[in-house]
Amino acid sequence: MKKVLTIAGSDSSGGAGIQADLKTMTAHKVYGMSVITALTAQNTTGVYGIWEASADFVGQEMDCVFQDIFPDAVKIGMVSSADIIAMIADKLTVYQAPHIILDPVMVATSGSHLLNDDAVGMLKEKLMPLAEIITPNIPEAEVLSQIEIKNKKDMIKAAKGIRQFYNGFVLIKGGHLLDCADDLLFTPQNENIWYYGAKINAQNTHGTGCTLSSSIACRLAIGDDMIQAVRNAKSYITGALADGLNLGQGSGPLNHCYAIRMIEGELPQIDYSKESAK
Repeated sequence: MKKVLTIAGSDSSGGAGIQADLKTMTAHKVYGMSVITALTAQNTTGVYGIWEASADFVGQEMDCVFQDIFPDAVKIGMVSSADIIAMIADKLTVYQAPHIILDPVMVATSGSHLLNDDAVGMLKEKLMPLAEIITPNIPEAEVLSQIEIKNKKDMIKAAKGIRQFYNGFVLIKGGHLLDCADDLLFTPQNENIWYYGAKINAQNTHGTGCTLSSSIACRLAIGDDMIQAVRNAKSYITGALADGLNLGQGSGPLNHCYAIRMIEGELPQIDYSKESAK
């Protein structure tokens, strides 16, 4: 079984962060592990509190994972402080972790800020150079590139701007575009690969970024190349969105397990009677 590690924050409502990542990993039939960078008190309506782990404790968590069950891919999500980012970068370098996927989480779907201002520079300097791919949405790509994005031409311009300080794959997600949901994969060879997608009329999009980056990590661990991994991950998240799960009073979660249908009688029937135990 392939193993995938998520380094991210916990979402108490289960729709994003660590919880979304582990559900996605289960759906992909890989073994999921977690390093929790922060506890968040949140639900579908917003983030109401953040309790950050210390950088030393995050380092201990990573040691425990890498020294026992070495992951085949690592997804990084919410890392809110410069100290935590530096610790994660140091540990990933020491352990030579493969297939690092960085989702530069800056703002939650609800609009709450999840990355401290002083941490953006550290993210670009320490963590991004280690990543095989980064997966910013349009607002995050605007922060990283300092370019306003209104259309697909701007997405290409922003990707090129990010390329000035980052040499890996850049996946700019087009979910914030008004007329489509096309994603741009900008390759290390400066190629533009578009993944076309119709706009899904769904209000429940909590955790979409976490889910997509986790799915890419799973696909890379399984053995896809990057272009295949992104294509398969986009198909997975499209299905999870289109399933139409409707929970909570705000922007609700996706159905991460939409493709897992429990059929009655599918599980082995075990007789737990006293007679069978003899």
